[in-house]
Amino acid sequence: MKEKLSQNFFIFFVLLITIAFFGLIKSFLMAMFWATVFAILFHVRYEKIIARFPGKPNLSAALTLVFILLLVIIPLMVVSLAVINEATEVYTSISQSDQSLQDRVDGLHDKVPWVDNLVERFNIDLDKVKTSLMTFLSSGSQMIAGKAVGLTQDVVGFIINFSLMLYILFFFLRDGKRLVQQLVWVVPIGDEQEWMLLRRFESVARATVKGSLLVALVQGVIGGILFWVLGIPAAFLWGCIMVLASLLPVGSALVWGPWVIVLILQGEMAKGIILLVVGAGFIGLIDNILRPRLVGQDTKMPDYLILVSTLGGLAWFGLSGFAIGPIIAAIAVTCWQMLGDKYGAPHDEVVTEPKVG
Repeated sequence: MKEKLSQNFFIFFVLLITIAFFGLIKSFLMAMFWATVFAILFHVRYEKIIARFPGKPNLSAALTLVFILLLVIIPLMVVSLAVINEATEVYTSISQSDQSLQDRVDGLHDKVPWVDNLVERFNIDLDKVKTSLMTFLSSGSQMIAGKAVGLTQDVVGFIINFSLMLYILFFFLRDGKRLVQQLVWVVPIGDEQEWMLLRRFESVARATVKGSLLVALVQGVIGGILFWVLGIPAAFLWGCIMVLASLLPVGSALVWGPWVIVLILQGEMAKGIILLVVGAGFIGLIDNILRPRLVGQDTKMPDYLILVSTLGGLAWFGLSGFAIGPIIAAIAVTCWQMLGDKYGAPHDEVVTEPKVG
């Protein structure tokens, strides 16, 4: 009795101190998560480097870190600075040109002659429409540009988390195998089940991050070039926003869709049609072709589950949720499958639903 009480108290104490520990580091969990993801993505590169420098794990981890910086981090920072600079210019231009925007809205009447018949047929208050359209364009553009500018306001927090991520990544690259083995040794689920969960986490993280980012990058580049060809202002900014939008379930249509309407309302019918055809027929086709191959096959989850888990992840964790959501869903599905394999009846013994009547 005394031994059982001591064991229960120790388990309770372990759970309590674990909750306190996660509360202590909750502000840095995203840095740890992305350090884990980068360690998974570039583990093969680390293995190749340490094969050239056997017995030197510190050097191999440092060289892998430099490789990640040159290949991913520095280009991403350069693009981010360019986006912030262009967003600042757009934000300033919009803030100082309310009258110019009003003139553009007023000029829609002259550029779109068929609007008179539409107004008369449906008894539309054109002044209210113009006011609403101007408010939408102004507030929407300011919001998008303002969000990009606002990224610079928490520079200290970003630098701390980014530096911490790189620091943790070094040790995850160097000691990753040993840390995983210790985790399997500590967790009391069963080694076979634990390795299955870890392999599931690795495969889904690799497929979700690498696949989703590749699809988003292709769509953003093509969309940005298309915007530039059509003469849409701030094409680089909109292309980068399209990359982010492509990580969402709705996709890049969130960006090019409203611009189709704007171009048509401005009387630039040919440009609007070109944007609609290329956006729906080519950019959207890229998503339909590449995403199932790069994401769906490796995650081994149905499309609807990827959709709802991505939406839930974005709601809970922000932009990082595009990766965290599917990972949680995949681990949950795997846990239930293991539960069924261990405690459920064999498939040939499952009783089917009886027929009524």
